[in-house]
Formats: sequence, structure tokens, C-alpha cells
Amino acid sequence: MAVAREQSAGAEARVASADGTEIAFERSGRGPAVVLVASALADRSDTTKLAALLAQHFTVINYDRRGRGASGDADAYAPDREIEDIAALVEHVGGSASLLGSSSGAVLALRAAAARVNVDRLALYEPPFVVAEGDDGPPKDLAQKITALLAEGRHSDAVKYFMTRVQGMPAIAVFFMKLMPKMWANLTQLASTLPYDIAVMGDTQQGKPLDAEEWKGVTARTRVLTGGKSPVAFQRAALAVTEILPQADHRTLPGLNHGAVVMAPRKIAPQIIEFIKG
Repeated sequence: MAVAREQSAGAEARVASADGTEIAFERSGRGPAVVLVASALADRSDTTKLAALLAQHFTVINYDRRGRGASGDADAYAPDREIEDIAALVEHVGGSASLLGSSSGAVLALRAAAARVNVDRLALYEPPFVVAEGDDGPPKDLAQKITALLAEGRHSDAVKYFMTRVQGMPAIAVFFMKLMPKMWANLTQLASTLPYDIAVMGDTQQGKPLDAEEWKGVTARTRVLTGGKSPVAFQRAALAVTEILPQADHRTLPGLNHGAVVMAPRKIAPQIIEFIKG
């Protein structure tokens, strides 16, 4: 594993990705490197608390995915560009690192490992695959709907649509979120990156088994985590992942739900620490 030098928490830096896009990150702690890969509608501010807990044991790279926060972007998007972003961060910390991804960020971390980025260990919290026909997946026209809303400048509506139709959030919960101006403004700023997460997921939410061939490049030890309060579909997805990877296992964390990485970092951190330390 790469061992990076100690650096004070909150020190922002940038690294250039393969296409020249600058990716902003904060580096903290010391020891084996861990890169945090955010979910949809999230940037590094959402994992600040988790990063601080992990930095007591590791060198933590908490970064803004492209198009978010202080990171740059490019005119054309492809998931390969985000894989290159992760590769640049891994190279920056010495050439290898563990990855911790949440939701669609977990799938992005998986894609990076499948693309042969030098991953030590892979921790995935609730990758939102839909592997059975009876499980609810997003609308089949999700990409077109989100693209149309964004093209019309309706970023707030795009966030609401994604939260209610994809994340399954009750409309009343979204209503109360909109009453918190700072939070909602940040979410609407991130709305333009929703197509990125949709592209990262590809066709893996169509209620069919995972294609083992697609993930055959993932050789790192992998732990898939799910919350005990999350829908059973996440459990099925986690088991599907563990079945197709050569070194994977699954743990259910009682009392947690899909937002646990942000909302319950103190309950998630011990699991990550134990796994990465091996």
C-alpha cells in the first residue's frame, strides 16, 4: 500500500486528470491511502465528518468529482473521464490506494477497479444495482427526463425528480428540504452532474443479473456494506456483487439506511477501518 506523508486536515489541493481537468481534493491524516468517492448530488462537503474519522488511521483523499465543488469539468462527459480522475488521485498518493464509494459512487469505484486502477481494497456502500425484475428501478426514460429538465434550466425540478423517482424519497421530505435554502441551493448546483451518475450506472438498474464479464477486472479484496433499514433490493444487489467478484464479502449494518455515509459516519467508520486494516 502507498504510504503518504502527513498533511493537515482541510488543506485543499488539485491534481490534473488525463484530459487536463483539475480535480480538487482535501488530504488529511497519514498511513495507507483511502480515496472517498461521492454519490449523486454530493460533493466532498458531505463526507467531511467521515474523512476526519478515517484520517485518524489513514491518509484520506476527500475529493470533488468533476463538475462539483471546486473541481473543473470538460465539455464532453464519459465515465472513463471519472475513472481517470480517480487514477490521477491514486497516482498522487503514491500509486495505490483503497477506495470507498457510496451509492453510484460505489459503482464508479467498482468501474475504476475494473479498469485496473491500482486499488488495494474496495469498500462499497449500497451500490444501487437492480438485479431482480421485481425490484423497483428508476424510470426507463430517466436520462431523457433529466436531460430535458436541465436543458430548460429547471435544475430544482431535476433534483426533485431524481430524489422522488430514483432515490424513493417522499415528496413531503423534498418539500421540507426546499425550505432550507443553503442545502437546496447546493443540491441544485450539483444537478448538472446527474447525467454523469446515470451514465456511471449504465444499464445496471434494469432488473437483470450483473454481467460478470463487465467486472472481471476487479481483483481487490472487496467489502459490500448495506444498511439494515434499507430496502431489500440493496441486499440482493450486494449479494450479487459478492457472487461475481473473487475476493468479496458482505456485511449488513443494523439500523442504517441509504444515506448512512453522510448521516451516520460514526457508525460507518469502524467498519471501514477494520476492513482496510485487514
